[in-house]
Amino acid sequence: YVAAVYEHESILSPAPAVLVERRAALELMGRNLDIYEQQVLAAARQGAQIIVFPEDGIHGFNFTRSSIYPYLDFIPHSHSGKWNPCREPYLYNDTEVVQRLSCMALQNKIFLVANLGSKQPCERWEPRCPPDGRFQFNTNVALGADGALLATYRKHNLYFESAFDTPARPDHALFDTPFAGRFGMFTCFDILFYEPAVSLIRQYNLKQIVYPTAWMNQLPLLSAVEFQQAFSTAFNVNILAANIHHPTLGMTGSGIYTPVKSFIYHNMESYGGKLIVAEIPVITADYKTNLEKTPGRVSEKGEGKEQSPPSFYAEMMYDNFTFVPLWGEKGELQVCANSLCCYLNYQKAVLTDELYALGVFDGLHTVHGTYYVQACALVKCGGLSFSTCGQEVTDATALIDFQLWGNMSTPYIFPLLLTSGITLDFADHMGWKNNHYFLSKNRTSAGLLTAALYGRWYEKD
Repeated sequence: YVAAVYEHESILSPAPAVLVERRAALELMGRNLDIYEQQVLAAARQGAQIIVFPEDGIHGFNFTRSSIYPYLDFIPHSHSGKWNPCREPYLYNDTEVVQRLSCMALQNKIFLVANLGSKQPCERWEPRCPPDGRFQFNTNVALGADGALLATYRKHNLYFESAFDTPARPDHALFDTPFAGRFGMFTCFDILFYEPAVSLIRQYNLKQIVYPTAWMNQLPLLSAVEFQQAFSTAFNVNILAANIHHPTLGMTGSGIYTPVKSFIYHNMESYGGKLIVAEIPVITADYKTNLEKTPGRVSEKGEGKEQSPPSFYAEMMYDNFTFVPLWGEKGELQVCANSLCCYLNYQKAVLTDELYALGVFDGLHTVHGTYYVQACALVKCGGLSFSTCGQEVTDATALIDFQLWGNMSTPYIFPLLLTSGITLDFADHMGWKNNHYFLSKNRTSAGLLTAALYGRWYEKD
């Protein structure tokens, strides 16, 4: 099927904390919706059957709970029967934004997924009803090619979003299409948690995901395109990921991902939006990828091993990693922390004066969110001293053949493989063998930035 995602440079309110009238809010959002309209038309002309827009793309961000109120639409939650906002605009008040989105879908005969703010009145005696008498949700809507509202999803894992409420229970949002079967939907930070992302995919055996996001890139392990690809690979799903474009805030990185190929956009230099249109295969339940081949022979530990280089500590992604440096053109390394040991066999195909290190972290990550991580990571350091390992690096020249493995305690492993210029590469082999998870690659396509096993141990959150 043919899919489209649009990385949007949203027109932002100059003073988001100031309360404005609904009319002014609609005027600002209308300017963003004008751009959406052009992109839907462009995508449809290229044969796209579905288009996805980013999180916060219509209203922007940095609002307070009260200042976002004029920007919120009323959206009936999925279970209240069929509604076509374009054809039945009179059914509910304050639905101007979803009406426009519905009409775009209808006029271009395309499925459309967008993110907006929604409101839902509640009675003050209801449990969890906020003091102002309303819930405010960060909401995705999926609209059919006829303009009908097919599904809504209210973001569960908010990322410092004081303007919004968390729904009482995680939404499991699904919609069916004639061209690729069933899609699931979640937003941004949700991708790092069991609910609803993993449970949704597991429960419904989903193979297609739509994913609006407003992601601030964090190298070396959580760049948008890097993690989006890893998620697609780990769960054997297609992901249509639309990010916002604000390079000054570190926000870029969208794509259409399959487990074995991706069409990505990552641009920290220029401004303006970007439409990606690609044709991808529909993954069926028994689709086999090359991820299931078993890796080659694993050398037994201690087999003719030279003295290991010294380990050292450095901060990476706000976590205290234990590292060992890669000295020499080839070697076998191991580094452990808590219950996790990481192993690396490597050979540098091109010798450079860059410093690389193998790092391990097994613990609770506590900055910008709390979640348990088990990570084995081969990274290029920022400079030649140990203290630079873990820094954000975007360019590298060393081509490395490697086999990386670890005795991970969780089945949820996201294989990261990032190369120079924030480009993606694909492993030759990956998977489980003898209770260890492997990732191997002969000769990366460009200089290696990061090769990592990023494990999420959800039970320990």
